[in-house]
Amino acid sequence: MTSKEKVYPTIDAAVADIPDGATIMFGGFGGAGFPNNLIQALARQGARNLSVISNNCGTGEGELGLLFKNRQIRRVVAAFPGPGAKYFQEQFDAGEIELELVPQGILCERMRAFGAGIPAFFSPVGVGTEIASGKEERVIRGKRYILEQALGADYAFIRAYRADHMGNLIYHKAARNFNPIMATAAKFTIAEVEEIVGTGKLDPEAIITPSIFVDRIVQAEGKRYA
Repeated sequence: MTSKEKVYPTIDAAVADIPDGATIMFGGFGGAGFPNNLIQALARQGARNLSVISNNCGTGEGELGLLFKNRQIRRVVAAFPGPGAKYFQEQFDAGEIELELVPQGILCERMRAFGAGIPAFFSPVGVGTEIASGKEERVIRGKRYILEQALGADYAFIRAYRADHMGNLIYHKAARNFNPIMATAAKFTIAEVEEIVGTGKLDPEAIITPSIFVDRIVQAEGKRYA
């Protein structure tokens, strides 16, 4: 693939081949850094039976709420589904969606571990609680730990501020959040960005996500979430 082939002409083209049953990571936290344009395009595309990994489960019809409203999601791994996740809550209460609740720091570390090629790690978080159910426990240097599995996905949908044609990415302040980690933990990463510049135009010291982790980029309109 050449650098030019990473740049897609439209948001809809960038997600056109996402299959039913895919596992997708979605960046974003507290309204910042969500790939809202990619989410809306996926809602139009209609892929179903999706497994999603995200910090939360949407706010009303915003963020992932639209995919829940469309009943495109069957399973979710999240740290904080959120009180505003109306459609998720309705379907979860009805037993229509499977939820794996993961402490936020562990969610980050599971994805980071996958990107680093680490299959699993021991953590003290959740020992003696429901979080530990079914997990291997060990005592290491006198302290109890549980085994957490690395977490990867077929796709990562992320949002960045600026990209070059190779796919190097820069983020805007708090919108960085989960996005760089997810880019390393997916087989295929699609980034929506506010601006695409020529190769060599980005300050190398400012690049957060190297191009090797990015497969498609598309320029998207919308508010900058700081």
